[in-house]
Amino acid sequence: MDFDFSPRVADLRERLVRFMDEHVYPNETRYHEEVEQNRMRGNAWIPTKIVEELKPEARAAGLWNLFLPRSPRVPEGLNNLEYAPLCEIMGRVTWASEVFNCSAPDTGNMETLERYGTETHKSRWLDRLLRGEIRSAFLMTEPDVASSDATNIQCRIERQGDEYVINGRKWWSSGAGDPRCAVYIVMGKTDTEAAKHQQQSMILVPSDAKGITVKRPLSVFGYDDAPHGHMEILLENVRVPADSILLGEGRGFEIAQGRLGPGRIHHCMRSVGAAERALELMCRRLSSRIAFGKRISEQSVWHERIADARCMIDQARLLTFRAADMMDKAGNKAARSEIAMIKVVAPNVACQVIDWAIQAHGGGGVSGDFPLAGMYALQRTLRLADGPDEVHRGAIAKAELGRHAPRP
Repeated sequence: MDFDFSPRVADLRERLVRFMDEHVYPNETRYHEEVEQNRMRGNAWIPTKIVEELKPEARAAGLWNLFLPRSPRVPEGLNNLEYAPLCEIMGRVTWASEVFNCSAPDTGNMETLERYGTETHKSRWLDRLLRGEIRSAFLMTEPDVASSDATNIQCRIERQGDEYVINGRKWWSSGAGDPRCAVYIVMGKTDTEAAKHQQQSMILVPSDAKGITVKRPLSVFGYDDAPHGHMEILLENVRVPADSILLGEGRGFEIAQGRLGPGRIHHCMRSVGAAERALELMCRRLSSRIAFGKRISEQSVWHERIADARCMIDQARLLTFRAADMMDKAGNKAARSEIAMIKVVAPNVACQVIDWAIQAHGGGGVSGDFPLAGMYALQRTLRLADGPDEVHRGAIAKAELGRHAPRP
């Protein structure tokens, strides 16, 4: 395995670091002030001006749509290993990836459309997403069942003539709070009598279709994540043309595996970036504060935590690179154990390092004066998003037991 940056990636990384230094970090306060001002005016869900101002700058700098590999529509797209160090940098600020049109769930949805959509689907939805004109949401998780087992999904997608009729309740539908969200990818059951993993399908649903009700935003430790948002959505007799189905009936799990692999590793890349920034903030804080007659950074308990954080972050980064490399070389299915491992490791590492950074900041760490509390809320959520830790640990254990099973 060779994880050295290619000249192209090294150049992109240098440009991205410079862009973050010049445009993103200096505007973190402005971003949150804008969101709060919009909330006070009665609508926290409208896009912020600062992000919209920075998007043309990012595109002009050649830092746009870097995530999508093997697409004739995106010749600049990178493979997973190439994208990893860039996504990590974006992950240092929770909202930065949108500036580069590289934010979830749009990245996963664009990859789904590229892989599994028809040319009509791509012309209607993918091209507009790639241009940053619209946004999207992914509707899979449901409140009434344990969605960690996706075979539990109850949302129904039923064929009636030239249409499909959709009924169900979804939640944690990230991105659906954005007024630019124009399309949902919905997972539901088309045939309850089919084999267990062939009952589900995925279908494209315009967000303004009749019968859709966005019930409420869901908060995470008090953060509603506006203007992005995680919504609870009710679909009542929603009708879409039959050609809105992706790949065909019964292929929802196949699509989910293709979609969630890249989505999971993108989250992990950003988690490494969040942990790296938390360590940086922790070290700066410890070196600037004096308690009991000496700098806090001189106290041995913090030496231990800093050292552990450095080891943990570097281990997580290398495991991310390994999973990305295997995805590129062998495919998402062959890399499923590596993806599962990093999906467990990266958010847990980020949570621990951010927690230490919060402790180093004292009361300030849990306030809105520093980004750490919001970072922690996001990373703790990622231990549930795209499959909880327990599911991924189960997959890892099953694969390991299979490797060492007695041979007949």
